[in-house]
Amino acid sequence: MEIRQLRYFIEVAEREHISEAAIHLHVAQSAVSRQIANLEDELGVELFERVGRNVKLTPIGKIFLEHSNSALQAIDHAKKQIDEYLDPDKGTIKIGFPTSLAGHLLPTVISAFKKEYPNVAFHLRQGSYNYLIEAVKYRELNLAFLGPLPPKDGSIDTTILFTENFSVLLPYNHPLAKREKLPLIDLRNEDFVLFPEGYILNKIAVESCNSVGFTPKISSEGEDMDAIKGLVAAGIGVSLLPESTFYDSTPRFTVKIPIESPIIRRTVGIISPATRQLSPSEKVFHQFVIRFFALLGQYQ
Repeated sequence: MEIRQLRYFIEVAEREHISEAAIHLHVAQSAVSRQIANLEDELGVELFERVGRNVKLTPIGKIFLEHSNSALQAIDHAKKQIDEYLDPDKGTIKIGFPTSLAGHLLPTVISAFKKEYPNVAFHLRQGSYNYLIEAVKYRELNLAFLGPLPPKDGSIDTTILFTENFSVLLPYNHPLAKREKLPLIDLRNEDFVLFPEGYILNKIAVESCNSVGFTPKISSEGEDMDAIKGLVAAGIGVSLLPESTFYDSTPRFTVKIPIESPIIRRTVGIISPATRQLSPSEKVFHQFVIRFFALLGQYQ
């Protein structure tokens, strides 16, 4: 079995068409067909069935696709590590991040890192909370920023970088806008603007409201931080957001007020795989991030 055969097989499986796969691979259609046939002969099973002009994976083909993807990811990771051992200052760091950390944390850390390591490249992947955890577990990513950090388990290592509180964001003309602090219960009759169900910031807000005896009335939802802030500025409702989302400024036509009871808090940190090694450039970045926030914490 050859790596080339696996790459051809994956390409055909994803496109469900041999001719299109051949075009994308820049090889003749006959070459793709021959390699697939050789692979099936070696395995002793049919990986595809013909459906008109297309091909579909057989049940055993679907199983083999999952293992083929894992195998090639492992091979690519090994090749990347070898390249970086030869020249660790020219590696590529692939890192995931959620929308709540995109506005300040990510550009601040990366710009500081690039000053010391200008030749290291970044491949950034935004994703949901659960996606980022799964991506680190199953080799799609080796590093991801998250808030809050998930519990440690056998497949993930977690490092806390800092802890932050939540505040309420109100329209500037809201009756509560001149208060210095607010107990969460005072928002029981308000319309809320939150991330959709399934987002971690939605879960934190809803559970916090439940803890003081009410269920928030969600009038609108947004899938990114700018949308949430814009809806609040438009007077659609109020929102609960972490402090790091206000580092640059509080949006126009809004007011940020700390929640005094209960204290709503989250950890923010970085996760990495517990069962495999980081590449040399990823190790350098991981250590840099820890030092960066430890130093930052001394001045706060």
